Amino acid sequence: MNKLLDWLALSLTPGLGIRSWNKLLAVFDGPRQVLEADQNRIKKLVPGLRANIIAGINKEELRAAAEKELERAAGLGIEIITREQDAYPELLRNIDDPPILLYVKGNAALLQSGCIGVVGARAASVYGQRIAEDLSKRLCQRGLTVVSGLALGIDTAAHKGALQASGATLAVLGCGLDVVYPRQNGSLYEEIACRGALVSEYRLGALPEAFRFPARNRIISGLSLGVVVVEAARKSGSLITADFALEQGREVFAVPGRIDSCKSEGTHRLLQAGAKLVHTVEDILEEFSFPGGIHHASPLSCQPDCHAVLTEEEKGLFAYLDVYPQSIDEITRQSGMTVQKVSELLLMLELKGLVESLPGNQYQKRCPAAV
Repeated sequence: MNKLLDWLALSLTPGLGIRSWNKLLAVFDGPRQVLEADQNRIKKLVPGLRANIIAGINKEELRAAAEKELERAAGLGIEIITREQDAYPELLRNIDDPPILLYVKGNAALLQSGCIGVVGARAASVYGQRIAEDLSKRLCQRGLTVVSGLALGIDTAAHKGALQASGATLAVLGCGLDVVYPRQNGSLYEEIACRGALVSEYRLGALPEAFRFPARNRIISGLSLGVVVVEAARKSGSLITADFALEQGREVFAVPGRIDSCKSEGTHRLLQAGAKLVHTVEDILEEFSFPGGIHHASPLSCQPDCHAVLTEEEKGLFAYLDVYPQSIDEITRQSGMTVQKVSELLLMLELKGLVESLPGNQYQKRCPAAV
């Protein structure tokens, strides 16, 4: 506990980042030695360290703050893991600038499990969300842990897919673990805390400021054997995660989308740059060695549920539908049927769970869960 208190106390030094921490620990034997050192000695031994950081290394104040932080974390069911502890994930420990501390709420043992990052656009298409959900289910069914960032869109779908498969998922936050962000994911936050784990490098109360999220992304990739980008625009935080993954020596995968969709431009650029195309879950699994090997799974697709009984007319119309929204006029024109007949058949397909109606009189195929 004393060691943890020293690590936490030094980490609470105002303005002290990971690189400054590393400079200090390259000279001193540990956080306690830094806290006990005279400030003039620190200045002499660690040239280039900013004066405001040195002035903030006040042993009594920092330890008092650390005791309060530990007490509050314990009350919230949050564990704090230092970089020197065995519970700290080895993959993450070996990246450039690994987090000094990890705050963990939930099952901390998942940090040591085989993880795959699944990330993508916040403003994701329904198609992208369903692919992310389906892919995450299949990964969890193979015993892997899905890591994502709890953001809206693809991240949310990835976490939900993992939970629906009764699998494990880690959510890496760009804020303190006592701050629920985004607010819309409050119930998902609670479910992950109960059935998976929430992770952050930030102290309690840290707000979700923009600069924290790129740093958060390096943890998603750092925890993972590989990262799958499901959907991303040309300028996307998901591409930052992919860049970190490449720098860390991780595998990068991408799911293709429509060539006329801006939401697919980032993933297609990743594919052009050498990312592996994901068509089935085996495209991911075959890059790694897992006990017992891998088993056949069907492609990630949106085919009719085999349990749904369709008439010939319904089958005929279903063939003209896509996972991307189409107006009823487009469907009518392509199918050659009357508007009345198309409307009747769309209603029947919707009742059978194969079609979804959207605002603006548009329709698209639903993606049934994988079996």
